Amino acid sequence: MTSRLVIDDVRPHISSGTLPSKAVVGEVVPITALVWREGHDAVAATLSVWPALTGEVSSSTMSFDPDNPDRVHGLFSPSAPGRWFFRVDAWSDPIATWRNAVTKKMAAGQQAAELSNDLLIGSEFFSRAALQTPTDHAEPLFVASRCLADDNLALADRVQVALSAEVEEILAEHPLRELIVDGAIHEVVVERREALYNSWYELFPRSTGGWDEEGNPVHGTFATTAQALERVAAMGFDTVYFPPIHPIGKVHRKGKNNSVVAQPDDVGSPWAIQDHSATHPRLGTMEEFRALVSHARSLGLEVALDLALQASPDHPWAQTHPEFFTVLPDGTIAYAENPPKKYQDIYPLNFDNDPAGIYAEIYRITMIWVEAGVTVFRVDNPHTKPAGFWSWLIAKVHSTHPEIIFLAEAFTRAPRLFGLAKSGFSQSYTYFTWQTSKHDLTELAKLHVEQADICRPNFFVNTPDILHASLQTGGRAMFAIRAALAATLSPAWGVYSGFELYEHRAVAPGSEEYLDSEKYELRPRDFQSAVKSGDSLEAYIRLLNYIRRENPALQQLRNLHFHNTDNNNIMAYSKVDTVSGNVVLVVINLDPRNPQEATVYVDLPAIGLEPRATYPVSDAITGAVYHWADRNFVRLEPLRDVAHIFVLPDVDPAESAHLAWREVEDYRP
Repeated sequence: MTSRLVIDDVRPHISSGTLPSKAVVGEVVPITALVWREGHDAVAATLSVWPALTGEVSSSTMSFDPDNPDRVHGLFSPSAPGRWFFRVDAWSDPIATWRNAVTKKMAAGQQAAELSNDLLIGSEFFSRAALQTPTDHAEPLFVASRCLADDNLALADRVQVALSAEVEEILAEHPLRELIVDGAIHEVVVERREALYNSWYELFPRSTGGWDEEGNPVHGTFATTAQALERVAAMGFDTVYFPPIHPIGKVHRKGKNNSVVAQPDDVGSPWAIQDHSATHPRLGTMEEFRALVSHARSLGLEVALDLALQASPDHPWAQTHPEFFTVLPDGTIAYAENPPKKYQDIYPLNFDNDPAGIYAEIYRITMIWVEAGVTVFRVDNPHTKPAGFWSWLIAKVHSTHPEIIFLAEAFTRAPRLFGLAKSGFSQSYTYFTWQTSKHDLTELAKLHVEQADICRPNFFVNTPDILHASLQTGGRAMFAIRAALAATLSPAWGVYSGFELYEHRAVAPGSEEYLDSEKYELRPRDFQSAVKSGDSLEAYIRLLNYIRRENPALQQLRNLHFHNTDNNNIMAYSKVDTVSGNVVLVVINLDPRNPQEATVYVDLPAIGLEPRATYPVSDAITGAVYHWADRNFVRLEPLRDVAHIFVLPDVDPAESAHLAWREVEDYRP
């Protein structure tokens, strides 16, 4: 540490600086550091940001934290995907030091004679500042220098220009810098916006065929799936996710409700994959799949495909590459187990025997689907495969197709979850599905805000594997509550088909498996009749997605702030977009059965308002307008309104930039 000025604790800083942090196009990224020196002279810092593609540098003076005078903050919002870099430079600010001393001496009553040296020193500073400032801004600085040196003027006149707001504004853009210390360069990998902000809908293509004249389910095709996408797009979703669409193994095929004995007409589990490089013959050909992807794109939908790295016992790999698996002492290949669950229809891969062969083969099959138009992969159980493999695969795919998004279906502990994110995954499932209390939801959301520089959560309300007890017993209001929470807490959320029909029957008490699970049988649904009869949440989901699209604040992750309430059944939080000034305040009843009342204590500075301010709030769900202050009474009734999603008058972005880093002190790398 040899510099006069010191730069410490630069954030974001991932894995001791060995890995880049993450962002997406248009995301507001907070940068912060500690900057200090000996003594009392003023110091300052500059944030410089540039993309690798052009190398064009954009610089801005960083702001000091009002609560921590040694910490500086800055923001940048990347305009294109790719590798970006930033650097925090520290420097001594002689004019700020001079201004502080002179104003204090004048306030103490010192006159021009006593301040003679100070005024002449200031004149030199402003002259130097003017010479380095563009011509169209330099003249006020020259005037300040001349006035400070003119002892024919009264003291107030000599300092008037130097202390003026106009000169202060010029110096903010063109400061006089001394003792400049260049900071270390930090990297940020910027992905396309959809890696952060996205609404997912999961459906099984094979369940889109409807029923025959006898009322029996008919196996769907890519053509019937294309028809089903019209409804998905109309609900405002961005991505439609298909479980595996490959041929399904016949050996040890599972029957309905996970029966180990399949009947002749049982369709089996799509995850018992018989050939990763092909489409299921009853769904259609590869060309028909390409047509489906093209149709989805015309509707504004991306297709996400399941990447499940396992094989059925009759997969070609079991014959040609038994080294891809674990061969037991008796010569058989080990099937998958998650005790007490057994998956006799699936062979898990063993990456220890032939890693090079497995790596090459998985890259090959991944690129088949990339070339077919798939832009998103939902990866099945990635935490059961080596992290180094994912680093290799994702980097290799991104070397030619950087637009590909990988979602980790990893319901696992934090080190693995965030480790997978560091390996390159764009998004991850979370424990949201199991969090229902105010405390647990708050802690989960805060954790993901703290880790926003590396991991982006996707709050799925349900999955084919997870029918949480709250949905089994909470009634229809609980479905609305969970949808509102997921859609507003996280910029990415997801819904598995049937959620909008309030499907809630478990296969057995205490189980999270659906009765008549779609994983093992066809499950066509009559969505149209449900809408007509009022037995559908479809309109509410459409409204939530519309509100998300209309409010940029809900499209960010780092800007989440919780507000106090005096009822643990009432939760309140806000999001502010510092680019547009958009402000959203959500108040939600977590109790699906009973009306709940509370006082909501709004942290007004957190939403860009002065203390004790009053302001109108417009409910984006009902259209009602209220006038709020810092303390507000709310009553939410499950059968009428489970939540308020208030949109506030826009905050001036120039005045609210500090809101983007208010929470940065809670960050834990």
